[in-house]
Amino acid sequence: MTHLDGNAAAGPLGDIFTHEVTTAVATCAACGNRGPLGAAMLYGEAMGTIVRCAACEAVLLRFAETPRGIRLDMRGIGVLAWHA
Repeated sequence: MTHLDGNAAAGPLGDIFTHEVTTAVATCAACGNRGPLGAAMLYGEAMGTIVRCAACEAVLLRFAETPRGIRLDMRGIGVLAWHA
């Protein structure tokens, strides 16, 4: 079995990240709660944005724009799904 480098993911990932993210269903990696990302709790600070689970308050994602670029940490989301 052969493999490609990560650049081959640009097409499929580009399609995903054009969808409305607030309607995506996030599954919390900590407690398993599922719900639209738009229903989670958002905390905005000067250093970035933190989105927490509405059920257990675990961190779902962190987002920050810095002079060195954009940082997105989604390790608190077990699955992020868009339903038709």
